[in-house]
Amino acid sequence: MVMFQTKFGIVVMMDSLLEVACLILVTGAAGYIGSHTCVSLLNAGYDIVAVDNFTNSKPEALSRVQEITGKTFSLHSVNMLNQEDLDAVFAESNIEAVIHFAGLKAVGESVAQPLRYYENNLVSTINLCKSMQKHGVKKIVFSSSATVYGAQEQVPLREDMPIAPVNPYGQTKAMIEQILRDLAVADEQFGAALLRYFNPVGAHASGRIGEDPQGIPNNLVPYVAQVAVGKRAELTVHGGDYDTPDGTGIRDYIHVMDLADGHVKALAWVMNHTGAEAFNLGTGKGSSVLEVVHAFEQASGVRIPYHIGPRRPGDAARSFADPTKAQRILGWQATKSLADMCADTWHWQSQNPNGYGE
Repeated sequence: MVMFQTKFGIVVMMDSLLEVACLILVTGAAGYIGSHTCVSLLNAGYDIVAVDNFTNSKPEALSRVQEITGKTFSLHSVNMLNQEDLDAVFAESNIEAVIHFAGLKAVGESVAQPLRYYENNLVSTINLCKSMQKHGVKKIVFSSSATVYGAQEQVPLREDMPIAPVNPYGQTKAMIEQILRDLAVADEQFGAALLRYFNPVGAHASGRIGEDPQGIPNNLVPYVAQVAVGKRAELTVHGGDYDTPDGTGIRDYIHVMDLADGHVKALAWVMNHTGAEAFNLGTGKGSSVLEVVHAFEQASGVRIPYHIGPRRPGDAARSFADPTKAQRILGWQATKSLADMCADTWHWQSQNPNGYGE
């Protein structure tokens, strides 16, 4: 048995990298959804190889994954724009399938820096697919997004609806979906699950891992959590005059551990299927901004000050999933409530007011 410690402080114990069976490569493993999915994969009995360049994540997240699961894994600090470094990961590991989270993810930033987003998200994925082809890996679960649907007024959103992303981030997700569909046409053994998820929130029940956004949070729940813990003064609600019961926008919030379970179910499916299929991962029901605020107040016991600001361009009044395809084909459905999401977020944020720290 070989034991060594990476420069990130994660101890790795393996008989031999080449002797490990059923290894799953997880790109962007240290990110919010990636780290929670690593927990679910390890608990489900998979071995993993983690890849991240820590652009918007921290190695500490993966140390805590090891702590939670009591299991070890190899970690590679790799910029996926570098084909040689990515090939080296495949060369030393008997990888059987990939779960691909890595990518830049801020919608507003993508509008301001479109070339950066197109280069990073598309080139890194193309490099990944080249490495997969070179090493005979033909199964992938892709972290897509409900942003591929754009600002559609018709709800619930179904996988057979036309996609119409309205920002560069969403465009990169749609373009990667098409790349994977084309690969599945070109290679009859290739299988891809394209997971379009809605609004991930919550944290692992331990409170040891959770969402740690850089700078000002772009999403509602982490912002509310930072207001509750005293890092932000108040919440701005973007629009209070929508045609909804309380005038605020309605979104489909899904617990990150339900989402992680969806990736494990999608992996099991894709290992036995070919072609490329899109699946919505959502609860199938929406909650308004103010419903989320009040649920968080109840979970935390802290009053959340807020004011109503103007609408943001492109925001729809309602957006929520039709998750029946994932239920029917993957055998997956969300189980956790909005109260669970808020309670677990508060457990994480109150114990880690500065996230993972520096």
